[in-house]
Amino acid sequence: MKIALIQHKFQGSKEAMLKHSTKTIKEAVEQGAELVCLSELHQSEYFCQSEDVSKFDLAEEYEKDLAFWSKIARENEVVLLTSLFEKRSAGLYHNTAVVFEKDGSIAGKYRKMHIPDDPQFYEKFYFTPGDLGFEPINTSVGRLGVLICWDQWFPEAARIMALKGADLLIYPTAIGSFDEDSEQEKQKQLEAWLGVQRGHAIANGLPVVAVNRVGFEKDQSNKANGIRFWGNSFVYGPQGEELFRADDKELCKVLEFDFKQSENVRRWWPFLRDRRIEFFGDLQKRFID
Repeated sequence: MKIALIQHKFQGSKEAMLKHSTKTIKEAVEQGAELVCLSELHQSEYFCQSEDVSKFDLAEEYEKDLAFWSKIARENEVVLLTSLFEKRSAGLYHNTAVVFEKDGSIAGKYRKMHIPDDPQFYEKFYFTPGDLGFEPINTSVGRLGVLICWDQWFPEAARIMALKGADLLIYPTAIGSFDEDSEQEKQKQLEAWLGVQRGHAIANGLPVVAVNRVGFEKDQSNKANGIRFWGNSFVYGPQGEELFRADDKELCKVLEFDFKQSENVRRWWPFLRDRRIEFFGDLQKRFID
C-alpha cells in the first residue's frame, strides 16, 4: 500500500490552505498514493495557543468542509485522512479526524480522546473529549487505527486499536517547541515524541505514521510568543525500524509498505499472545495508592 504524508505550514488563510492541500494531494496521487494523510487541524492556524471564544467560528463551516473534502477524495480517487474542527451543537465542539473513501463517502471518523491543557496548547478550552472510543476505520486500503496528537503519549490507545485489528496507527499532529527553551530541552522533547511512538510500533507489531506541521506560528494574543512546529513526520515499521523521517520543511512524501510484515513480526514476537490480561484490571484506575 502506498501512503502519502503531507507536511505543511500555515499559509495565512483557510482559502490558501485549501488551495495548497488540494494541489499537494494531486501531486501525491500522481506518485501513486492510495492513502493521503494530512496533519492536525490542517485548514487553519493552530488556534489553541490562546483562549479566544471567537475561534469557535472556525467550526461553523464543518458541514461545508465535509462536502469539500469528500469532493477532493472522489475527484482524486484516493482514501483521504482529514483533521477538522467539528461543531456538534452550540457549545459542543470536537477535534475530529474524518476519513473519506475513494468514492467520497465517509468511511469513518475519530474524535480526539485525550485533550491537553498546557501553555499555548489550550485545547481543553475548545474541544470536548471524544466519545466514539478507539475504533479502527475500515477502508479499501486497510483498517486504519486513527488517533490524534496528544493521544500519541498513551500506549493504551495504541494497544486497543491493535487489539481491534488495526493494520496501522496514524497520528495527525501539531506539536513543536518554544524558541525560548534551551536547545537541549527542545531535543529532549523531540526525542521523547519520537520514542514513545516508536514504542507503539514495537509493542503492537504495527507500522506507525505521524504527520506533523512545520513553521513558526505566533500566539495571536501575545505576538512575542509562538510555537515552532517540528515537522519530523515519520513512518516506523512493525519492529520500530525507521522507514522515513522528515526534516522541518514542507513536503509530500509517498512511501510503500506491506502489511504482511506485521504478521511475520507478530509470529517472531507474539506479545499479544503473552499478555497477562487477567492481571490488567488496575489499568482502569486513575492511580494505585
